Amino acid sequence: METTSQQEQETPATQADAKMNENDNGNESELELLQKEAAEAKAKASEYLDGWQRARADFVNYKKRQDQLNADLRVFATMDVIKRLLPIADDFERAARNKPVEFDGNSWVDGVMLVHRKLTQALDAEGVKPIVVKLGEAFDPNLHEAVTHDDAPEGSGIESGHVIEELQKGYKVGERIIRPALVRVAK
Repeated sequence: METTSQQEQETPATQADAKMNENDNGNESELELLQKEAAEAKAKASEYLDGWQRARADFVNYKKRQDQLNADLRVFATMDVIKRLLPIADDFERAARNKPVEFDGNSWVDGVMLVHRKLTQALDAEGVKPIVVKLGEAFDPNLHEAVTHDDAPEGSGIESGHVIEELQKGYKVGERIIRPALVRVAK
């Protein structure tokens, strides 16, 4: 009977050890499973973060392109209106140059010239600048449009291929030419 009581005494301890070993194996496999799930969750989170960052960068680039497109459209729309106003400015300048002396001090003429100044200021506010043409400077097809090729006046010292006279002002906005200056060029 001793052996039976010994087995009975060992059996509960052995059974407890077996259960602990079983629980340890269960805990280890459960821990491994949780670690695997955590790694998968981290990978998904990283993937989602990368996708979100790409989408955000794409949106920022899209917004920049749209802003640039809107700015370009504004410039082109402004340039179209400016092109229609330039002949009016030209007419005012011709009228001012050819104003008879007897009209000096006339309030009506002064009022018309005030309209010219306001038009010039409005064009200036839009960034419109006249292309400065100096007599004797080299003809530049980017800034000038040659209307005629004539002999240079005697004694002027103007060489062939250089501007003799400006016939109509040219204008630009920034570096964009709205209208080239019309010039006469020496042969």
